[in-house]
Amino acid sequence: MRKLTLAAAAALTLVLATARAEVNTQNIDPAVKPQDDFFRYANGTWLKTATIPADQSRWGSFTELSERNQANLHAICERVANLKTGATPIEQMVGDFYASGMDEAAINAAGLQPLQADLDLIAAAKTPADVMSVIAHMKQQGSSVGFGFSSGPDAKDSNIEIAQLRQGGLGLPDRDYYFNDDEKSQKLRQQYVAHVAKMLQLSGETNEAAQVGAQSVLRLETLLAQASLQQIKLRNPYASYHKMPVASLAKYTGDLDWHGFFTALGTPAFTEINLAHPDFYQGFATQLKQTPISDWQAYLRWNLVHDAAPYLSEPFVKENFSFYGTALTGVKEMKPRWRRVVAVTDADLGEALGQLYVAEYFPPEAKARVLKLVADLRAALRERLQQLEWMDEATRAKAVAKLDAYSVKMGYPDKWKDYSSVKITRGSYLANVHAADAYEVRRNYNKIGKPVDKTEWFLSPPTVNAYYSPQFNGITFPAGILQPPFFDAKADDAVNYGGIGVVIGHEMTHGFDDRGRQYDAQGNLTDWWTPASADKFKVRAAGIVKQFTGYTVLDGVHLKGELTQGENIADLGGLRISYAALQKALTGKPHTPIDGFTPEQRFFLSHASVWRDLMRPEEQRRRVNVDPHSPGMWRVNGPLSNLDEFAQAFNVPEGAPMRRPAADRVLIW
Repeated sequence: MRKLTLAAAAALTLVLATARAEVNTQNIDPAVKPQDDFFRYANGTWLKTATIPADQSRWGSFTELSERNQANLHAICERVANLKTGATPIEQMVGDFYASGMDEAAINAAGLQPLQADLDLIAAAKTPADVMSVIAHMKQQGSSVGFGFSSGPDAKDSNIEIAQLRQGGLGLPDRDYYFNDDEKSQKLRQQYVAHVAKMLQLSGETNEAAQVGAQSVLRLETLLAQASLQQIKLRNPYASYHKMPVASLAKYTGDLDWHGFFTALGTPAFTEINLAHPDFYQGFATQLKQTPISDWQAYLRWNLVHDAAPYLSEPFVKENFSFYGTALTGVKEMKPRWRRVVAVTDADLGEALGQLYVAEYFPPEAKARVLKLVADLRAALRERLQQLEWMDEATRAKAVAKLDAYSVKMGYPDKWKDYSSVKITRGSYLANVHAADAYEVRRNYNKIGKPVDKTEWFLSPPTVNAYYSPQFNGITFPAGILQPPFFDAKADDAVNYGGIGVVIGHEMTHGFDDRGRQYDAQGNLTDWWTPASADKFKVRAAGIVKQFTGYTVLDGVHLKGELTQGENIADLGGLRISYAALQKALTGKPHTPIDGFTPEQRFFLSHASVWRDLMRPEEQRRRVNVDPHSPGMWRVNGPLSNLDEFAQAFNVPEGAPMRRPAADRVLIW
């Protein structure tokens, strides 16, 4: 077991002690004018000197914070793994899980053995019913093979959990990867087939059988992709809502035995289901009948080894990284083992590790300070809603009611998950992963037919992220993001409002973006807008789509304005709301410049510094296809070029690149 040395611990303590949320003027490039390119003005010197580490696909403020969090979690995992006596049940579980992942010698010695029983099960499959039986078995271990099945809130009755069948089962990041005919996409598909063949060889197939199997996998996945909706169409929540009696599944999938499938999964009995994507399931059922069982066996075998690869011996780990790391995202080197194991521990036992993390790294005063910011931002958004010139009174009243109903989850859950039924040992790493995943699968399936638990969290406390849930009508901020560069209790208001304040406003605005606005105060999918207000919103949203579609990322690749519109709307709204909240916070206080910058200027500089980012071309290309967020440069320059507040703060003249023509400026919230 590798221990954290005193020197390493001291260095970590120094890094954590010196991490601050601030406007670092050394990152500013004085050769760039704020009116020309604010992202490069605020971050230009950093952009010239920073490099992407060989084991990263991108590098910026988010990754710097994530690295600090990883170091914190590493220290915790090492400590509990080395406890000889007196460990609490949570410490024992986390320590044993981490230790099993760090025992590389035992993992390498085991080779393919941990998968042998499942490989034998796949080899014995002879009929479509057998294929469904294997899929059910794999899903109990957390696999995404074939399609998606889970419990989730009923979109039109958000207080009840119902069974959900969704499209899925693809090995490439998105359905369009199977059809794009540009040279890079064709090459990537060739690399994918070669990768699948190598993984099948590692699973015990001969070279010839592996080559044939890999072609079968691509052919079958392409047919499933053909039946799948595109990312942009999935932004419409109605496109994924088709609630029906379970018996009605036969209209789409014929005699496919869903009762037997659900029984094999061990779900509670239920009579209604949301068949989110009917066309996909028609296609799936057709392929289950028409595609040779040998092709399905290759597909199942591939999914089995793909799912397990990160937890198996070195050849599997390296081959998995060669495609999903290097080919797909451009990463040159694999992360050290401890980083990978810490990430898996957080992913699989997030609220166990999270309890230990919060106890050491999230003081109560931080939670109180951020809750005050939330209250300020809510008040600012409420005021904006009450003053919107384009929204009529009937819609305004419901919008304000929705905002007032927002729930707020801050730092960590009030009630932690109960992991007492999860058996974790210092034996097989893969067995531990399967045990943790099976616990989550059972926990999810057991919700079917029960009231929705509106207190549930969907990110672990150490996660550097935040989210708005339309069906919960609430915002969630894990402890991981409530630290520099986003938030610092010792920083001035301008820095905090430009950092975490904008993030809070961003998440609040998601309740009123192109998707979120379609859910009411109770989290139900329903049209609560008058036609007049809805039309005016759509005109403004179309302006955002047009603006961001015009941005070129690389090699002539444009941003997908429709895909990113929700995040772009939230960025624009978050900035306006947080800026308004800052102005209220500054009332009666001296607007004393710091380092020559007014509070208003520091607000925008703080915001820009949060989004400083470098990204490998491969990762940029991947994200343009699948990520609803715009790249950091456009998350800064895009919304700011619409804002009078920014133009006033930096004296941006009409006609400057950072000042869009008046007719093109978009303001929504």
